[in-house]
Amino acid sequence: MLSVFPLVTGLMAYPQGKHAPLTHADTLRGSIGPERAWWDVTHYGIDVRPDLQEHTITATTDITFKATAPGHRMQIDLQHPLKIDEVRLIWSDVSELLPVERDSDLFHVDVGDRCPIGSTCTLTVRYSGHPHEAHNAPWDGGWVWRKDAEGNPFVSVACQGIGASVWYPCKDTQADEPDSAELRITVPDTLQAIGNGRLRGTARNNDGTATWTWAVVSPINNYDIIPYIGKYAHIHDTYAGLDGPLDLDYWVLAHHEAEAREHFKEVPIMLNCFEGHFGPYPFYVDGYKLVEAPYLGMEHQSAVAYGNGFQEGYRGMDLSGTGWGKKWDYIIVHESGHEWFGNSITTADIADMWVHEGLTDYSETIYVQCVFGEQAGDDYVIGLRRNIRNDRPIIGPYGVNKEGSTDMYYKGANLIHTIRHAMNNDQRFFAMLREMNARFRHQVVTSKQIEAFISDFSGMDLGPVFDQYLRTTQVPVLQWGWQHGQVVVRWSHCIDTFHLPVRLLVDDRPLLIDPRKDWTPVPGEHDKHSRLEVDRNWYVGEEHLTRKAMRKAAR
Repeated sequence: MLSVFPLVTGLMAYPQGKHAPLTHADTLRGSIGPERAWWDVTHYGIDVRPDLQEHTITATTDITFKATAPGHRMQIDLQHPLKIDEVRLIWSDVSELLPVERDSDLFHVDVGDRCPIGSTCTLTVRYSGHPHEAHNAPWDGGWVWRKDAEGNPFVSVACQGIGASVWYPCKDTQADEPDSAELRITVPDTLQAIGNGRLRGTARNNDGTATWTWAVVSPINNYDIIPYIGKYAHIHDTYAGLDGPLDLDYWVLAHHEAEAREHFKEVPIMLNCFEGHFGPYPFYVDGYKLVEAPYLGMEHQSAVAYGNGFQEGYRGMDLSGTGWGKKWDYIIVHESGHEWFGNSITTADIADMWVHEGLTDYSETIYVQCVFGEQAGDDYVIGLRRNIRNDRPIIGPYGVNKEGSTDMYYKGANLIHTIRHAMNNDQRFFAMLREMNARFRHQVVTSKQIEAFISDFSGMDLGPVFDQYLRTTQVPVLQWGWQHGQVVVRWSHCIDTFHLPVRLLVDDRPLLIDPRKDWTPVPGEHDKHSRLEVDRNWYVGEEHLTRKAMRKAAR
């Protein structure tokens, strides 16, 4: 997922109108209102035929849902300029045409009493038109209509942030994932069309086209369901993973096949690292794919979008400024890390997206440590701090489809790194990440659930730590000075309840202590010439107070 930072343009979260006033439309999109609450999506079946010359689509989406409460009216999201051609409800083997009421980028459907509690119904929506085009994908989102270097069509969609309803009708919220999905893509028979999950079949039509059918049998985020169209070559490999053989499929532009075969040798190394630290890849049943895309990349579940040009780093750059970020392909590692954090474990509200992005950003550090050693990983994550803005809280407002600060990436990663070192037990820390993925596998969660889990598993009261780093912009500062013949420390620039174990180097000797907002003596014998510094692995500030400043602070 993508953003723009002061030093580099990064593949991070979209800044979503942070200065724009919130509207009724924001609430409709970002909340589970009465027209969304009574039904649960179980399956999306999308059949799309894009016109590669006119940049239009003709499509049908089947929305299969279960009624979980009484309800008569549905809110379905579909963004302009796409238009609705027909809406039918299939219930009890009856197919009935229903009137719709358009309301900007959504429409309302009255289903009456046709879908009582416990029943399963299907809403079939036929729609068409010129969908929104992305001009700077994946940051702005929409359809991407391009040609490859040999003049062949090279087409896809990127829609995280702007929403999946930019190209198909759905309940456009992360809070309700379908249990499965099928994507049928009809293209000229000289091209290939790739989707999520497993290929169910390719059927040649009588009009010079072919229909490619792909199916996912795991829960999937709306924005992860994506078509890719191009002149592709297919490369297959197998990874011997924790849950058995895992199919690795790479779909790359035909003229890139040779370099892709060499470059993607990094994938099994990465998967071995991630499975060792996070647990099994979450989607063995759907396989793992990298698909070359006409934009930089995205974490599309079981069909990760790849557009980094078969080079190391992020577009050849190192986001950390340490040199370590140019020794591996950022898009492969970061976007694949999302399979665990974001695709398997998904937040209900995008205000909590740090769970996706902070943990995935930290997966980069873990990968660097796997390949290059612990110090290299520490260097990398500490180097990422140069991109932190502290402009607004990481957690955004709830119920209005708004994210918080893009600090969810680099600050989120450094929060996890800080907690890891405060735990002072790597074996337990990585056991925690594996248990997190086992417990919340294929689930929709909240930040509070993840915060409580980390606190419980670590045996530490981390509530104030999460409040400090996620809900304020202040970086805690450890102040220290000389008082009554001894070295003392305290936390400042923080909430009243803040406390965090921290490792100090006192005259170059390591010491782990748990200071509060009141002055805390540092154990051991010291004198007025003693030197104190905070271990660099803690994302905190530090300040040495002179005797004069200490006297002033005491007043």
